[in-house]
Amino acid sequence: MSILADIPFSLLELAPMREDSTISDTLQGSLRYAQHAESLGVNRFWLAEHHNMPGIICSATSILIGYIAGGTKHIRVGAGGIMLPNHPPLVVAEQFGTLASLYPGRIDLGLGRAPGSDPVTSLALNRDNQRAEHFPDEVSELQSLLGPSQQRENRHDKAVRAIPGEDTNVPIWLLGSSLFSAKLAAQRGLPYVFAGHFAPRFLSDAIALYRREFTPSAVLDKPYVMVGLPLVAAPTDAEAQHLSTTSKQRILALIRGQEMWLKPPIDSMDGLWSEQEKNYVDSFLSLSICGGPATIKHRLEVFVEQLGVDELMFTNDLYDSEHRLRALDILMSVKQ
Repeated sequence: MSILADIPFSLLELAPMREDSTISDTLQGSLRYAQHAESLGVNRFWLAEHHNMPGIICSATSILIGYIAGGTKHIRVGAGGIMLPNHPPLVVAEQFGTLASLYPGRIDLGLGRAPGSDPVTSLALNRDNQRAEHFPDEVSELQSLLGPSQQRENRHDKAVRAIPGEDTNVPIWLLGSSLFSAKLAAQRGLPYVFAGHFAPRFLSDAIALYRREFTPSAVLDKPYVMVGLPLVAAPTDAEAQHLSTTSKQRILALIRGQEMWLKPPIDSMDGLWSEQEKNYVDSFLSLSICGGPATIKHRLEVFVEQLGVDELMFTNDLYDSEHRLRALDILMSVKQ
């Protein structure tokens, strides 16, 4: 039996949009994608907060979580993540307390300290470019707001409470691409997600630090590591390489400050990028799991054996929606 059989597979969704599509069709496609994932036994379906990025329709993250949870039955749905500097902790607690009350036992709250946008948009969102410095304190505030309520005899006081929110104990995860969140997650005894799908540089160091400094808590008695990976799965390695040019074009647009529409795959990237841009895109996608079933299985088995991760979460941003669903079929087949 494959080492992958006992590793939960999950998905990170950015609601990627084609320029010839509509927002409504894109979001309906995300729901169909989640429903297919649920039918295959995918563990979690998370949505990532981004702002002011044409081609990524995931700004109202908590609303989309409710939409996906309402259209599915048992798959866990959550944020991967909420960018906490953009939101008062009380608002996040109320939103996720409401979601957890509507869909009990199914809602996750991943937290990041990056803005999920450019600096100008970030300022428009929170009016305070120092908010990220308070991330540890705001994580503590959220834990308190979502945790056990005050004793009944003290409820007449004026302490701020999340209604809904308190007593829901929504699971909190810390997300990161550097050592900062790894260290904080270890100190708080929280599960940790490394963003290998876009920032692989500190992967090994962050996981090692998290495990080395982990302190058991009321929510977790031992370290739990999930890693995000880009996925391009197809029936053959050659087709997967062809389909991967969609992601490469998208990252190229990102570094050029252009709009990030999903573009159809092309035969070659030659002539589209400079050598420096190629190196950047290759580095960005260096953990990409790209290939046919045998290649996908081998690469994932090696990855799990080397890092001993507890769960894997995949981005799967293919141009054609049917290819996207097919990629899930291939991904889940390699667990056997």
